[in-house]
Amino acid sequence: MRSIALLSIALLVAACGTAPSNTNTSNGSNAVANASTAATQTLTVVEMPQRVKDMMASRGEQDQAKPTLKIVEPTMNATVNSSTVKLKLELSGDLKGYQPHKDEATGMGNHIHVILDNQPYEAYYNLAEEFELRNVADGKHTIRVFPSRPWHESYKSDGAFQGVTFTVKNGNADSNKPATTNSGQQMSTANVNAAPHEGKDMQNSTAGEVDPSKPLLTYSRPKGEYKGAESDPIMIDFWLSQAKLKDDGGKYRVRYTVDGGAPQYIDKWAPTWLSGWTAGKHTIKLELVDEDGGLVDNGGYNSTTREITVTK
Repeated sequence: MRSIALLSIALLVAACGTAPSNTNTSNGSNAVANASTAATQTLTVVEMPQRVKDMMASRGEQDQAKPTLKIVEPTMNATVNSSTVKLKLELSGDLKGYQPHKDEATGMGNHIHVILDNQPYEAYYNLAEEFELRNVADGKHTIRVFPSRPWHESYKSDGAFQGVTFTVKNGNADSNKPATTNSGQQMSTANVNAAPHEGKDMQNSTAGEVDPSKPLLTYSRPKGEYKGAESDPIMIDFWLSQAKLKDDGGKYRVRYTVDGGAPQYIDKWAPTWLSGWTAGKHTIKLELVDEDGGLVDNGGYNSTTREITVTK
């Protein structure tokens, strides 16, 4: 019986071998699904899907816009004497018709990605309505914001990204409850009121203080749950501050791994679409590294891991 058990384990290990590594995303990418996923997957870099191309074509000049965001409140290094932090933004620039707005029929539209500390973003659709972060714990925090398209691809023009650091003092937050937005969506743990395809938020960030003068990678997508046509391909997208990638004339690279598989690299600041996902839960890790492959530290924010769910 012992020899049979050992043989079974050996066969199982052989069946779960990892796919070969490829360090150039322009030539494709391979990764292995984690233990929670039944089948081994091979991921390949593909072009933007036709459904997104069709959306772009229907938007006129909006995708050539150069929106500028300014955080009006809270101000940099402000002290907030409440666990409810009010966020006010000012949108300007060469908008070409770009305005945040949710289409009630589709649940989609232009929006702002709002990130508290290093938690998954919340989508902010109506700048005319006040946006609140509730039950924020005492201590120092960072808010990062940038404009996004309906399919969650960020605008990457100068001035589109803004970040502020503030401190909550004597806010009396309930440590037994997660931070939430004004819509009731949680900024941490399970997000039971999440919008379609937004899924659930993750655990609280353990990252430290951000230095805005140093290179900063802001994770945006993938996030949440992907169903139907949106389950393949899936986009990797991020915001990059104070740094340029190799193919953009800089010295940095974005390294990503899927389900702990072989590391792959993004050398040009643009969305990366991956096809070949299997159903189940997956983990995606994005890191900003230097030309020698060393992690570029900035308060712990330049290495971020998210979990997504793919439903076929």
